[in-house]
Amino acid sequence: MEDKTQYIALARKYRPQKFEDLLGQDALVQTLTNAIQNNRLHHAYILTGIRGVGKTTTARLIARAINCIGEDGKGGPTIHPCGVCENCQAIAADRHIDVIELDAASKTSVDDMREILDGIRYKPTNARYKVYIIDEVHMLSKSAFNALLKTLEEPPAHVKFIFATTEIRKVPVTILSRCQRFDLERLSIETLMTLFHKVLTAEKITADEEALRLVARAADGSARDGLSMLDQAIVLGDGSISTTTVKSMLGLTDRQQTFDLYEAILSGDVSAALQHIQQQYTSGATPSVILQDLIDITHLLAKVKIVPDFINDPTVSETDRLNCQKLNAAPIGILSKIWQMLIKGLSEITYAPVQIDALEMIVMRIAYSAALPSPADLLKELKKKINNPDA
Repeated sequence: MEDKTQYIALARKYRPQKFEDLLGQDALVQTLTNAIQNNRLHHAYILTGIRGVGKTTTARLIARAINCIGEDGKGGPTIHPCGVCENCQAIAADRHIDVIELDAASKTSVDDMREILDGIRYKPTNARYKVYIIDEVHMLSKSAFNALLKTLEEPPAHVKFIFATTEIRKVPVTILSRCQRFDLERLSIETLMTLFHKVLTAEKITADEEALRLVARAADGSARDGLSMLDQAIVLGDGSISTTTVKSMLGLTDRQQTFDLYEAILSGDVSAALQHIQQQYTSGATPSVILQDLIDITHLLAKVKIVPDFINDPTVSETDRLNCQKLNAAPIGILSKIWQMLIKGLSEITYAPVQIDALEMIVMRIAYSAALPSPADLLKELKKKINNPDA
C-alpha cells in the first residue's frame, strides 16, 4: 500500500490529467479533437520534442481518450476523458492490461520486438483499443524497426501505436511515413511562469518573480526540468523561493553585475572588467555561466538594435530593458565581433585547466579588441586622409 505521507515530486504531482492542461500544444490538441470527433483516429502516432515537454504524458492522455467509456459505461472516444470509468482510472495509474508502455532503451533487440508483437493479434481484454506506447523509439535496433514495419503497414483494427522520441532524425523514414507526427513545442518562459504560479499557489509557497523567471530560463523549454528545479529551490529556501537562493542553486551571476561587466568591456576598461569578474566569481558564479550570460546579453543587444520593438517584449525583464537602453549606442559591427569572440571562448573555457583564468583572458582580449576601430572605420579614416591630406 502506498504511503500517503510520502512526498511526490512536483513534476509527477502536477502532471497533466486532461488535454486542457497541456501547455503550449494547441495545434496537437486541436488535431486530436478533430480526429476523435470525426472518427478519423490514425493507427500510429509519433510524438517528438525536447525532454520534459510532455511526450509520454500526451501518449497516456491519448490512450485514455480513445478508451474512455464514460461514467455510465456507454461512452465512446472523447477528447474529454471522464477520469472516472475503469479504463480511465487504470490507465492513469499505469496498470491497464491493454495499455502497454515500453522503454525502447531497454527493449532494443529484434527478439524483444517480436515478443511484443506476438500479443498484437489478440484483441484487448477490457479496453476498446490495445495501445502500445514506446518511449525513446529511436533507440530500437535496425532489425527491431524492420520487425515493427510489417505490423505498421497492416495493423489490426484494435491496435494503436504511440511512439515518443527526442531524436526524430534517428527514426527510419519508413516508420515515419506510416505515423501521424506531432512536434511538441518547447515551452516559452511566459508559459513556464504561468505553470510555476499555478503550482506554487496550490502548494501555498511564496516566490520572487525574478527567481521564477531565472528558473524558467534555466529550464530551457522543459516543464519537467523547471518543476524539478522548483522542487530544489523550495527545499533550499525552506518553503519559500528567493532570487538569491535560485542564483546560488544554479550558479548564476547577478544580471546587473554582468551588464556592468559588459559595459566595461565595451568601453575597453580592462581593469574594471577583471574586477567585475572577480566579484561575481567570489559570489559563487561559475566562469562558464558568466561567459554564457555575456553571450546572451550580446544577442539581446543586437536584437534590440535591429528590432527596437523587442525591448517591450514580455520576456525581457525590467533590468534587461533599462540596460539595453543604456548600452544602445554599441554598433552592430562591434556586437557581432564580440559575439564571435565569445563563442570561440566557449571551447577555450571548456578545455582550460583553470576556467576563471581562461575567462579573464577571453575578456581581456575582447575588451582590447572592442576599443579598437572596426575595419570600416579605418577605411573611412583612410579615405578622409586621401581626399584631404592636409587635414
